[in-house]
Amino acid sequence: MANTYTQIHIHFVFAVKFRDGMIKANWVEDLYKYMTGIIQNNNHKLLAINGMPDHIHILIGLRPAQSISDLMKDVKQSSSKWINENKLTSRHFEWQEGYGAFSHSKSQINQVINYIQNQELHHKKKTFIEEYIDFLEKFEIDYDEKFIFKELI
Repeated sequence: MANTYTQIHIHFVFAVKFRDGMIKANWVEDLYKYMTGIIQNNNHKLLAINGMPDHIHILIGLRPAQSISDLMKDVKQSSSKWINENKLTSRHFEWQEGYGAFSHSKSQINQVINYIQNQELHHKKKTFIEEYIDFLEKFEIDYDEKFIFKELI
């Protein structure tokens, strides 16, 4: 739309169902490329993507023509279908329901990119659940612990 100017940076976090470490090193780069394609095909700008075997972090420059929920639905549905069609896991792959979406100012972008690129280092110090709750509290988001990403029981 003419005369519409935006600068919207969103950091997404989402997990494998039951936080099962199903994302493997031998295909994770292909998964990131596939997700990058989905994001770019929706006219958003990928700034960073990385994760751990049980979860993913993505930072994008969001275009306002698409809602955050529609983008996440596309990324999660399409990528899980791609994983399953390519038989990359020994059993059915699914993403856990829900996601975190955190907005950042332009001045924070390099710091967030660095954070995403150094996931292995961060997770030597804290678990994914600790990390996720820290995000919720830092951004002052009310949450119910029963809806935090579930682990296998």
